[in-house]
Amino acid sequence: MTDISQVDASLIARKAEKKKRNNDRLHAVLRPLSIVLFFMIWFVATLINNQFVRFYNPILIPTPLQVLSVGVEMAKSGQLWIDIAASMYRVVFGFLAAAIAGVGLGVLISRSRLAESLLEPVLEMFRPVPSLAFLPLLVLWFGIGETSKIVFIAYATFFPIFTATRLGMRQIDGVLIRAAQSMGASRADIFRLVELPAASPSILSGLRMGFGMAFFVIVAAEYIAADSGLGFTINNSRTYFDVPRMLLGAVVIGIIGFIINAVLTRLERRILRWHPSYRGK
Repeated sequence: MTDISQVDASLIARKAEKKKRNNDRLHAVLRPLSIVLFFMIWFVATLINNQFVRFYNPILIPTPLQVLSVGVEMAKSGQLWIDIAASMYRVVFGFLAAAIAGVGLGVLISRSRLAESLLEPVLEMFRPVPSLAFLPLLVLWFGIGETSKIVFIAYATFFPIFTATRLGMRQIDGVLIRAAQSMGASRADIFRLVELPAASPSILSGLRMGFGMAFFVIVAAEYIAADSGLGFTINNSRTYFDVPRMLLGAVVIGIIGFIINAVLTRLERRILRWHPSYRGK
């Protein structure tokens, strides 16, 4: 009887595993398919509007083919690659500055009562202030070069990273720390082997959100005295009412952000494959 129940349990487990693999394959297909479906709906809607029933001015929403044509033209001239490189330079350096400051201060405030008392009230005072409020001041302080744009992106990106790090460090189970202390672990060992791994899911999620925020504010960062970049392309095209070029800049930002987010998500799962929430993914 026991052998029969064990066989049944094994069959159920194999069926559940097979069902999970099939679901994973289905969702792996549905994710890119949803993007294709979005562009198909866009194309059909603009085609109906242009050829059959006009719901809106066709100039305001061009077809995907018009946007693609502008993209091919800019790619051939090399301007598209210059804009992508300029925006990525600002995003990457702004994000790195915010990541270092956000993770560093989040860990410091979590481990030091003195730092918490001195720094956290100031940071909480600035956290509700929109980054756009500081953009004119940053231009006055750092000029119209790259520094003001990078600092602006870093400021906007800092708080999601800092908040996630602070939250992750606060939610560490005290039992783990006491267990490490009872085994004679030093404070440095506890931080390296217990606190940092325990907080790493929250920290990595904060870094991923921060990188998304960097793309979110790149248009505003390149609004001031920029001569290249995807945000500059959008702002400059608005002056000439070049809607296809404006949409091209937005689409390229979305595609790059989507690809980088997918890479970061996969990297996060690989780093945290030991964590129960990421096992089997």
